[in-house]
Amino acid sequence: MKISIRPAAKTAIVLGTLCSICYLAVYFARNILSTVTPQMIESGLFDENGIGALSSVFFITYAIGQLINGLIGDKVKAKYMICLGLVLSGVCNLTFSLFAANWTVAYIAYALTGFFLSMIYAPMAKMVTENTEPIHATRCSIAYSFASYFGSPVAGVVAAFVSWQGGFGASSGSLVLIGVIAFVLFSVMEKRGQICYGQFKPPAEKGGGIKLLLRRQIITFTLVALLTGVVRTTVVFWMPTYFVQYLGFSEEHSALIFTVATLVICINAFLAVYLYEKLFRRNMNLAA
Repeated sequence: MKISIRPAAKTAIVLGTLCSICYLAVYFARNILSTVTPQMIESGLFDENGIGALSSVFFITYAIGQLINGLIGDKVKAKYMICLGLVLSGVCNLTFSLFAANWTVAYIAYALTGFFLSMIYAPMAKMVTENTEPIHATRCSIAYSFASYFGSPVAGVVAAFVSWQGGFGASSGSLVLIGVIAFVLFSVMEKRGQICYGQFKPPAEKGGGIKLLLRRQIITFTLVALLTGVVRTTVVFWMPTYFVQYLGFSEEHSALIFTVATLVICINAFLAVYLYEKLFRRNMNLAA
């Protein structure tokens, strides 16, 4: 029996898969520092304060970049933003690992890595929203949310088997390679008419600006984002180091335990949506 898939669904599957792979590369690169931190401290090149400073610089430029690149993404094709961000962050990530002994170069390179990685999400979400049906856009968002979680265990597996320089090399290579491949595939989809730009025009609403944000519960979601962000970007970041320094595991075992722990976190991408739709009957406030 032949299964027929509508063209819109096919486009959503291809686009969602490609965007998820791009986002997986982003979170692989974001998490590699966390997983190889015990090795870097053991090498004597960095201490905990140095690693903490690196992480802070990265997330500061990542946050600033989200704001700036979100605005730029409204003017520039998503294809260019996503692929350029992947390639440039890969180059900067590799530069950091090669010149880690030079703190000035290392901090600048890692700060730029954060900035360029922030070029991916907003254009990607806009591209998916503009070129898929609402139900497909929702499913795509689940896919690249899972990909973002899955970047942690991927980084953990890599860190368990290679040196810290090898870990950065692997993440840098994947960013550049996926960036080039994505550019080619996005271009093909454009020619086929599967990807178009500027299709979505937001409806005019009275009381825009701050009033609209307050009406859409910006304060509530900001608090939720802050709380979950603390866990995802700080507590989880230091888990491998905690396993080594306080629980006495080897660097390899620490990376593997981190892999298992973050695999459990990956399941949340699907569990949360299931609970939201089935148990909470799509009540966002109750789910939060």
